[in-house]
Amino acid sequence: MAPPSHPARICADLVRIRSVNPPGDTTDAASYIREHLDALGIGSHTIRKPGGRESLVSPGPAAGLLLCGHLDVVPAGEGDWSVDPFGGEIRDGMLYGRGSSDMKGGCAAILAAVTDVVEKGRELPVSLAFVADEETGGELGIRAVLDAGLIPPCDCLVAEPTPVLNPVIGMKGLLRLAFRFRGQPGHGSLYPRVGVSAVMEALDLLEYLKEAHEKVYPPPEALRESVEVSAEVLGEIFGLADPKEVLQRITFNPGRIEGGEKANVVAARCSLELELRIPFGASVEQVLASLRARARRAGVEVLAWSEPNFTPPDVALVGILSREIRRVHGGEPRPIVQWAASDAKHLRAAGFRVVEYGPGDLATLHGVDERVPVRALEQAADVYHGVINAYTV
Repeated sequence: MAPPSHPARICADLVRIRSVNPPGDTTDAASYIREHLDALGIGSHTIRKPGGRESLVSPGPAAGLLLCGHLDVVPAGEGDWSVDPFGGEIRDGMLYGRGSSDMKGGCAAILAAVTDVVEKGRELPVSLAFVADEETGGELGIRAVLDAGLIPPCDCLVAEPTPVLNPVIGMKGLLRLAFRFRGQPGHGSLYPRVGVSAVMEALDLLEYLKEAHEKVYPPPEALRESVEVSAEVLGEIFGLADPKEVLQRITFNPGRIEGGEKANVVAARCSLELELRIPFGASVEQVLASLRARARRAGVEVLAWSEPNFTPPDVALVGILSREIRRVHGGEPRPIVQWAASDAKHLRAAGFRVVEYGPGDLATLHGVDERVPVRALEQAADVYHGVINAYTV
């Protein structure tokens, strides 16, 4: 039986295959992709990691381009969805479901473009990677693929959701930390004269981060225009009054805090899980050193980190992708940088020249009623097809 060729059909199939992370099991999603590629006569390698985290790699012959997407999705949560989050329902031109935008839609568009190329009787001139574990850092996904050494560094298009005219060429740095503060217990009635509160030590660190957030970091010359455009796009999507602050300042989120024993005992312990995004012009290493110096009574565990990273806007892939976006959408593409993070950071660190571009509804990413326009899936597949053609030897 021939594999489906319409990206909406493929996306709906993938949405119905649960690959929530945690726990991160992508076995069934990888099997679907493998069967699709097998039907096209495209061989692939499976990289297996604990917990069913399967990634699929298809190295192309002397390929100068890697097309990449991740198969895991965040949990559907407890919000009031209007549809089954794993139903892949199409309604009013939108395909709904967890992962439809982030990023099974991008994976579907890649597969649709690849199917079209092969069915036209042409050899596929690119490599493919569909990976696990992106939503929890990529250690058991793209990092495992890179460690396998199946694909040498080359141009790389990651199908993460982006605005239709804005390929993403860079991202802020990431620093995810776990603090374990130690206090000196005492009777609550005598604090702060007696005892050291671990809870207040954590609060002191958060106050310091509020101060650190006030500093503005100018971007490097090569990214100044992209940062300006990115601020415009960020403001339009999320309705922010001063979006440039997000891009040029350290942003931080104390995602989880827990500590103390009871109200009348000075807290002897407090744990804090913290995530920071580091702007271009700042250094993750320096920020980490300043946090360690401020939190002297805490043990610090680095859970994940990456320096701010980008692909120069003048590399060939940016030009090729921009030409195809212009052909399909008619507007003028303007590269931007990302305020969040993706597998692109690992690929860039390994020497790949990475650009992100894909279909999605950015306002619903990780949210209730996540969705992607069916038309956006079709247009992304068209763009990818054009990019693939450009790499034909």
